[in-house]
Amino acid sequence: MMPADTAIGLAGLRDYHLPDAVGWWPPAPGWWFLFGLLLVLGALLVWWGARRRRRVAAARQAERELARLRATLGGQGDQAAFVRGLSRLLRRYALARFPGQRAAALTGDDWLAFLDTHGGGGRFRDGPGRQLADAPYRPTVTAPVGELAELVQAWIRHNREVRP
Repeated sequence: MMPADTAIGLAGLRDYHLPDAVGWWPPAPGWWFLFGLLLVLGALLVWWGARRRRRVAAARQAERELARLRATLGGQGDQAAFVRGLSRLLRRYALARFPGQRAAALTGDDWLAFLDTHGGGGRFRDGPGRQLADAPYRPTVTAPVGELAELVQAWIRHNREVRP
């Protein structure tokens, strides 16, 4: 080819041009995967939060009941009624937290051993918690109940997050 022929051939070519911009829709497969993963993680987070909230709700309710019992003790001064209330509160909370462990059927030393096993640290059988074995059945209580109330509160808080 001759140089003149080359110039004529090149004159017929168009100038270079950029391709069209890439659209944002539909997204690439990696974005679909990321969206699905975030959706699954979000659902798991909501499920976990609801489950935790239900588990902690029993502890919150038990702590409110304990505060009500303390206020009643301060107003009336009936220690026997206070200990009976603590005993009922512990039973209900144990049933809510440990539904498959037959806590409702336990009495006496077996009940105190259950409480010690699940966070009492020996203070139910050998400490102020010993009052729960027979004080709820007595017409009057002479032992101080402040330590028992603190022990019950510590047991509730210990079992707030512990899995059954």
